[in-house]
Amino acid sequence: MEVVADASVIVKWFIEEQDSDKALILRDRHISGEITISLPELAPYEILNALKWSRVYDEGELRQIGVSLNKYGFKTYPLTGELKRETIEIAMRFDATIYDASYVALARHLDTTLYTADQGLIRKIRLPSIIPISEFK
Repeated sequence: MEVVADASVIVKWFIEEQDSDKALILRDRHISGEITISLPELAPYEILNALKWSRVYDEGELRQIGVSLNKYGFKTYPLTGELKRETIEIAMRFDATIYDASYVALARHLDTTLYTADQGLIRKIRLPSIIPISEFK
């Protein structure tokens, strides 16, 4: 089973926050092969940026996290073709950032679920495929 997780969920693997336990279960299911986490190609940039600005990690630790992210074996998708068209359509329709819209469009493109911890995204883009990570089972 393929799912999409946005940066707000993956950051919870590295910073203990509300619902980090659910995010870690998602991670563990990906590692075990039970599910595949798919991401837009921009996701590692967003994840590392969020971790940098958290000020929890120093430069060396961020480098190690960057290596770790590569080892998870995420299925990544470039912003091209139909995915690009859907991303732009969603961004314009919901007045969202291209970054946020790319996760939504990828989930829609794959006909799967997007897990997020971004309450603003959930409020802004009301689609049944967007599920709060707090509801992950």
